[in-house]
Amino acid sequence: MGKNVVSDEEDELEVDEEGEPIEGDTLNDRDRDDDDEEDEEGHDEYENDGFIVGVEDEVVDEDEEMEDSHEGRRKKKKKERKKKSHMEAEDLDEDDYELLRENDVNVPKVGFLAVLLHSVGSKNFKRLKKAQRDLYEDRFGFSDDEFDGSMKGGTTAEEKLKLIRLPFEDNPEDEEQIEEEEDGDIGEEDEMADFIVDKEYEHGASVRRKKKYKSRQTPGTSQYALKEAHDIFGDVDELLLLRKRALDSSELKERRLEYHFESTVLSEKYMTEKDVQIRMTDIPERMQISEESTGTPPTDEMSIIEESTWIHNQLISGAILLFGKERQDLLLHAKYIVGGKRSKTHSFIKIALVKRMLRIPFIAMYRKEQCLSLLKDPEQHEVDDVDQDKSDKAPKVKWHKVLWAIQDLDRKWLLLQKRKSGLQSHYNKRFEEESRRVYDETILNLNQQLFESILKDLKDAESEREVDDVDAKFNLHFPPGEVGVDEGQYKRPKRRSQYSICNKAGLWEVANKFGNSAEQLGSHLSLEKLGNELEDAKETQEEMASNFTCAMFETPQAVLKGARYMAVVEISCEPSVKKYARVIYMENAIVSTIPTPDGKIAIDSFHQFAGVKWLREKPLSRFEDAQWLLIQKAEEEKLLQVTVKLPEIILNQLIRECIELYLSNVVSKSAQQWNEQRKLILSDALLGFLLPSMEKEARSLVSSRAKNWLLLEYGKGLWNKVSVGPYQRKENDINSDEEAAPRVMACRWGLGKSATTFMMLDASGEVLDVLYTGSLTLRSQNVNDQQCKKSDQQRVLKFMTDHQPHVVLGAGNLSCTWLKDDIDEIIFKMVEENPTDVGHEMDELSIVYEDESLPCLYENSRISSDQLPGQSGIVKWAVALGRFLQNPLAMVATLCGPGKEILSWKLNPLENFLTTDEKYGMVEQVLVDVTNQVGLDVNLAASHEWLFAPLQFNSGLVPRKAASLQRSLVRVGTIFTRKDFIITHGLNRKVFVNVVGFLRVRQSGHAANRSQFIDFLDDTRIHPECFLLAQELKKDVYDEDFKGDNDEEDALEMAIEHVRDRPSLLKSLRLDLYLQSKEREKWRETFHDIRREFIQGFQDWRKPYKEPSQDEEFFMISGETEDTLAEGRIMQATVRRVQGG
Repeated sequence: MGKNVVSDEEDELEVDEEGEPIEGDTLNDRDRDDDDEEDEEGHDEYENDGFIVGVEDEVVDEDEEMEDSHEGRRKKKKKERKKKSHMEAEDLDEDDYELLRENDVNVPKVGFLAVLLHSVGSKNFKRLKKAQRDLYEDRFGFSDDEFDGSMKGGTTAEEKLKLIRLPFEDNPEDEEQIEEEEDGDIGEEDEMADFIVDKEYEHGASVRRKKKYKSRQTPGTSQYALKEAHDIFGDVDELLLLRKRALDSSELKERRLEYHFESTVLSEKYMTEKDVQIRMTDIPERMQISEESTGTPPTDEMSIIEESTWIHNQLISGAILLFGKERQDLLLHAKYIVGGKRSKTHSFIKIALVKRMLRIPFIAMYRKEQCLSLLKDPEQHEVDDVDQDKSDKAPKVKWHKVLWAIQDLDRKWLLLQKRKSGLQSHYNKRFEEESRRVYDETILNLNQQLFESILKDLKDAESEREVDDVDAKFNLHFPPGEVGVDEGQYKRPKRRSQYSICNKAGLWEVANKFGNSAEQLGSHLSLEKLGNELEDAKETQEEMASNFTCAMFETPQAVLKGARYMAVVEISCEPSVKKYARVIYMENAIVSTIPTPDGKIAIDSFHQFAGVKWLREKPLSRFEDAQWLLIQKAEEEKLLQVTVKLPEIILNQLIRECIELYLSNVVSKSAQQWNEQRKLILSDALLGFLLPSMEKEARSLVSSRAKNWLLLEYGKGLWNKVSVGPYQRKENDINSDEEAAPRVMACRWGLGKSATTFMMLDASGEVLDVLYTGSLTLRSQNVNDQQCKKSDQQRVLKFMTDHQPHVVLGAGNLSCTWLKDDIDEIIFKMVEENPTDVGHEMDELSIVYEDESLPCLYENSRISSDQLPGQSGIVKWAVALGRFLQNPLAMVATLCGPGKEILSWKLNPLENFLTTDEKYGMVEQVLVDVTNQVGLDVNLAASHEWLFAPLQFNSGLVPRKAASLQRSLVRVGTIFTRKDFIITHGLNRKVFVNVVGFLRVRQSGHAANRSQFIDFLDDTRIHPECFLLAQELKKDVYDEDFKGDNDEEDALEMAIEHVRDRPSLLKSLRLDLYLQSKEREKWRETFHDIRREFIQGFQDWRKPYKEPSQDEEFFMISGETEDTLAEGRIMQATVRRVQGG
């Protein structure tokens, strides 16, 4: 046959005016002219493989046509260049491709694409590329615009993270594409798109048959990709079904984000599966995290009573250190607070810890009637105020140590119960296994009695140490690892104890002949049972022992020794005996220290260990501070030799008591021989086992007490920082139309080559302007230097005149003293030369010093780069210095992000003895108390996001829920009612109840320019659940003032403004008489708080800011402390000038 057959795909090829094909989108750097190149070659290795139909009849001789025209020659050269590059790419084999893929290099396999181009044609290839692009967008949520030509991400990981949909589900809109939309995208020119050329010969001619495309819709898959796959590969229902199952699998859904981002990025942004679950659960976040380790607390009444009794006993026993350095008066006051108040503890546990919805700040603010005695702090020596004083005087922020201690004890109780429950299950299983191995009825009965005694001791255990005692006893009598393995398995060699060997030899019968068992001795010591007269064996020791000789114990003396060992170990492992010895040891143990030879040389009078170099018989109970931690450290460094022991008198008394209860009173020779054996047993048990174990426990106990004291001191240091209010402007500086917050000019002395920097912050803490002066601090008398310095002084003068700061802030270092002199000189010139240009607030401009340790942390933190992108380190440092003066709480909370930079803030010289988890737990405790008593202005924070930092410490919120709420508030911009926290911002009910009373809604930030009405009650600490009580109170006061002249509707509308404008009406109200008339005496504290909020509003309860004293400035500038400058220390000094007398 002489003529060529041209396929319909080639008929549809689009060309431009010059006859060249129009270039479309490329796929893996392939050009659409590849199909022309393959046609020019005529045949290729895929022509007759049977994969693409009708290829043998569709050969086109394009070479002859192109040689007839200039366009053809130009196209031929172009194809030759492409052919060369493609052949180079095709030189890679499968191993090369695999190696490239392992190194994340995407290289296309051009051979397969060439087949597709040759068979489908350029038009269909264009649709195939579009389908692949759609498929990629559907699967990962990214478009081609986000990638460069090399298919590498053109966006950062955090930007891509924002584009991925959460939770991990496909968008249902992608599954609703219809076939008509598909046809519209393809275009009218592709009218033959539903046909595939099937070459079937009927009567010698080829016939084109039409195949209908069956529409499918699979989640995450484009219609175009499905159509092209069907056209090329046929029916792929089974493959699509497998893919759908894979996409729907939970494992793949969880890993979609992990494919693209590091786990650290996801956890920092709180976008892991666990974070999503915590955000969606309507339980305060800290409770959810706590319950992961403790389990769900029991809610029955008996469990609550049992727990509250245990917590109450722990508090009054002094086991929990609450008030730092314990003085006797504070200890007595603390016992008065919690002593006899078991019902209050019970109520607190019930409402806070069992219902799992109310947090400590909410209880302390809105449930005072149920735990009033637990809210008192003995260190503040609080007394009940008169009603008039309560409304006039603003309360102070309180650190609710007792409530936090109860919460910590609740966690310990739950962990203790969880451990006891787990051990009981293990003991039951182990006892059943042991019972199946023993066939002797006598041994079975003894084991049953032992097991019941162990379960009783486990039930009565009230501390971790007592549980350890029970566990040691169980493992002694039922050692682990001695249960036989199944036949056919490999056996590991068993490590058997000496006690097990003796027990296996039957020496337990001899040990029982010694008299009272260990359990009986413990009962006698604890006075649970009175001692009974012992009956000594009638036969002698040797006669009885000779009946138990064996290969392991060949002589009667060896038998007696083994039996004594069994008795000694049983006594040392008996919980009741250890409990008795523990009480005596902890109350009477003494500590002595002497220096080692190295310690005598290293420890001088000013050394850190000088105070513990020589200690002689100091009682263990007298260690109240962190002194033991220093002793422990010195012992580790081999500078001290430490001895912990019982005094001889107490030790002899303990041995005498045990002898009286363990020995026989019979005076026969045989009884005396048995008593000698019993004395050896008691001596070995006490001196060889019990007292050494008690010493270890004593060391652990006093170390724990010292760390608790140090942790409270660490928290107190942080409390003193964050419980101070912001710098207050002078009264003559404040106008009615201005914010009370000051404008701050922060200064930093130039270090090295850096210039001295002046940075201006507005009242909201935002950067207004920055000034760099390189010559201001020059001390040279050179003419040029003096001219440059004068020029910088003029620039600073203009800078201060333009911005009118309320306070000038400098860092507490020696260099800033010189800077202060320069600024004083500039201010003097400014007031003297341009008095008309200087506002009245500049007349008494203050220059104050501030500690620079926190700004240094902020300068090097990640959060500073997020808040101040592109700014230099000096600017970040100055911003932190100024913001700390404006809002100390927000600045400290800023450093409590994922990096936890706050832990590097030096708050106590001994804090290195604390772990990071212990320190951050105390940081959270302090910031939660302060944040919720101070409150958060959400509208102001929405305009200035750095003020959102304390939000994570609001009651019911932790970083996950706080971050979600912050994003919602920033997106909306303003909020006008507290109800919007549920309606607009999606807070769940329990979280809303906990947090809403501490979020302040007022006309600030962007809301200040809006005329929308904001309820006065939303700008108070009054909780929405108390709004009805507040409305009732204000209406009664309003009616009393107007004697009922107005109707009810007018009274409700005017009551708030009337009462707010006339605070004297509430001050004169006798609240006790009012509550009696309303029969609401049980809400006394709540009504006191409502009246105070009506009078004072959302007043700041923090201590007012005070400028540092001269002594504080000296220590701040010099970097010294009272300890380093103590009398007798040797100091280095430089003589600058000698003045003659």
